[in-house]
Amino acid sequence: MSTRRIKERHFSGTTDPTVPEWEIKHRAVARRAAADGIVLLKNENHVLPIDINCPVALYGAGASHTIKGGTGSGDVNERECVSIYQGMKNAGYHITSERWIAEYDSIYDVARCNWRDKIKKGIAASGGGEENFFPVYCTNPFRMPAGPEITKKEEESETAVFVISRIAGEGADRQAEGGDYFLTEEEHCRLEAVCRLYQNVVIIVNAGGQIDLSFLDEFCNIKGLLILVQPGMEGGNALADILSGKVNPSGKLTDSWAYQYEDYPNSETFSHNNGNVEREYYEEGIYVGYRYFDTFGIPVRYEFGFGLSYTEFALSDCTVKKEQNGMLEITAKVKNTGDRTGKEVVEVYASLPDGRMEKEARRLIGFTKTTELKPQEEQTVKIQIPWKNFASYDEAQSAWILEEGKYGIELGNSLGTAQEYAVLQVTEEIILEQDKKICGMEFGKNEITCKNRKEQADRQVDVPVIELHASEIAKVIVEYRKNAELYPEDAMEFVHTLTKEECMKLASGDPGKAQGSNLGAAGIVVPGSAGETSDCVKEKGLASLALADGPAGLRLTKYYYVKDGKIVYTPIEFNIENGFLYDGEEFEGTKYYQYCTAIPVGTLLAQTWDTGLVQMVGHMIGEEMEHFGVSLWLAPGMNIHRNPLCGRNFEYYSEDPLVSGKIAAAMTEGVQKNPGCGTTIKHFACNNQEDNRQESDSILSERALREIYLRGFEIAVRESQPYAIMTSYNRINGIHAANNFDICTEAARNEWGFKGLIMTDWTTTMSRDCTAAGCMRAGNDLVMPGSEDDYKNLEQELSDGSLSEDDLRACVARLVSVCWKSNQYEEEV
Repeated sequence: MSTRRIKERHFSGTTDPTVPEWEIKHRAVARRAAADGIVLLKNENHVLPIDINCPVALYGAGASHTIKGGTGSGDVNERECVSIYQGMKNAGYHITSERWIAEYDSIYDVARCNWRDKIKKGIAASGGGEENFFPVYCTNPFRMPAGPEITKKEEESETAVFVISRIAGEGADRQAEGGDYFLTEEEHCRLEAVCRLYQNVVIIVNAGGQIDLSFLDEFCNIKGLLILVQPGMEGGNALADILSGKVNPSGKLTDSWAYQYEDYPNSETFSHNNGNVEREYYEEGIYVGYRYFDTFGIPVRYEFGFGLSYTEFALSDCTVKKEQNGMLEITAKVKNTGDRTGKEVVEVYASLPDGRMEKEARRLIGFTKTTELKPQEEQTVKIQIPWKNFASYDEAQSAWILEEGKYGIELGNSLGTAQEYAVLQVTEEIILEQDKKICGMEFGKNEITCKNRKEQADRQVDVPVIELHASEIAKVIVEYRKNAELYPEDAMEFVHTLTKEECMKLASGDPGKAQGSNLGAAGIVVPGSAGETSDCVKEKGLASLALADGPAGLRLTKYYYVKDGKIVYTPIEFNIENGFLYDGEEFEGTKYYQYCTAIPVGTLLAQTWDTGLVQMVGHMIGEEMEHFGVSLWLAPGMNIHRNPLCGRNFEYYSEDPLVSGKIAAAMTEGVQKNPGCGTTIKHFACNNQEDNRQESDSILSERALREIYLRGFEIAVRESQPYAIMTSYNRINGIHAANNFDICTEAARNEWGFKGLIMTDWTTTMSRDCTAAGCMRAGNDLVMPGSEDDYKNLEQELSDGSLSEDDLRACVARLVSVCWKSNQYEEEV
């Protein structure tokens, strides 16, 4: 018989500053992931790859100051970051524009110092104090300078690489203006000069989301275009691998790139664009991203799923059949018909019939990526697709249904190349799952509609037809249980030994550890972690958990000092990646190092379309969690890219919920292969804007909510059972996500079978009408980081009967269950 024993905690990190073997190994994984996610969009006259012996001119803001990731909680304090300039030098390229890069560095340093001073003045004008840093910082984003004028070639070269970089992050949305979505006049002038001086120009987009690419129509000698996104600490080396041909590009877009910003269906009303950041009406309904462009026939510059390669692939021998396990199984052969080794993505789309319910023209229903194939080598791939991937949500019946009609099965390596290989004939309406109404609001009548689209399934006749009958599918009828009934039995036995006061302390974080003021970097046991759960009943055998931010790696301090057995805190260094202030003060005592691996941002990871590789990245993160004593990683972020200007899109995966769900599930599986390490999928749900994020109200139909904004979370929960879910700041149809019983209990627990912990985002209960007791009633188990006010609210509402003790204890039981699974225990025989 074995019992749990809390591990003895030591100072996290190491006193040895030398690079350990695990860092080297993890950097190699980050480099591979970055390279595999880079998307090649243009390659005229085979300008790429560029021979190592070819001299190259390198220009642009991101040449020597490559943006590795976004700002805020998604930042990572890595040992070093490899810029594009450094990566190309490491690869052996002769960079002819080093004088320009040196001048740019000087201009950049001045701009950064001026910006830092502006931030400090803003903080002082707001009354000083750390609590004023974040709002001042968010409203004064740093914009990369364009750099010195380019008047001549420094050395003879016909090839130039021009890097366009953009910074975005937590707390503020992007702007449809120069220096953000558009080029500034200065940037345009620099690009014009490069295109005038060099015969072959390659553009690198180093930004967390889409930017305007209309300059491609203006400059005919832009021959190459690569979407680097924000590639993590190994980005420069990864890009050099692609530029040199050492790695064949195999990334595919997970978003549609429109010809102009106005083409996006919510461009006029998104966030600050209409002056209303209080109420966000999702009038596009289900028509998000390619669902809109494809259905309404609006051309895009680069379609969803698109990405070029240095080699060629052929798809053949496609078969489609029904399986007994309730899946549709698709097999196909992929052959490398070119002369370079590479990987290919196979994407499966369904064309959907219009019936009683209007539907998008096509929808991604499955995908896979091949292994590396040598020239003339082929691989048979298999993709299993559940029937729910074809289904639509019928609000009238509160059910997921397959309407009668023809569903075309299309395969290709992008939405634009997909061809029909079979037709699924649904012979009568099939109810797959009977649910109940959630987040009710009669909003659907305000959504846009498309009545005149052409059905894909009617275009092909010479393909196999597979019939599907209602008798072949067992309808799922969800059993809805109360929050107080949903708890693990063994954990509840322990909770019944706790006093009501102890339960309230456990449910409201640990305000005694002063986590409230230092948003996102307040951990005590692991310096720089986001926070900790309460250790108020440690003597009864319940460990507290350290929670670290993400999702581009663990966000901890690079180092800290220990003296006389106590930690001496060091402020986080000030820079444009994380924004905090540090004046270089040194401390007495022993210095501990906590260098973590900065992996590519979420969008770039998703662009790999490689769940196996993402799982490998997750396993690596789990190893670092174990190394530093972190139990919960506050990642992955998986909100939908509803609009290109969302300031936090870089953290998220895609405009498509299937991609988001499958990639999040893979990341979770990787992390949780490390015993006691868990993910926290976030932000649940409809967190699609950053401006006024704690008070904004996402107003949408139940169908759009379920099909677009909850679906990815559902897939991640069903496939990987993450340890935790983090609710979002915003309201959903008037109710704060953290206080929303319908999404926390009805959807996540009753419908999807979620077994883990649900927690708030930091300081959520400081929002209007959002309370700690409301969280417990909703089934949101943990208020973070917790405060005395949260404790008092719980105490008051338990006293007056507004909150039942059964609800509170159920929430605490779920927290206890996750604590027991964590890496804070060792087995004692």
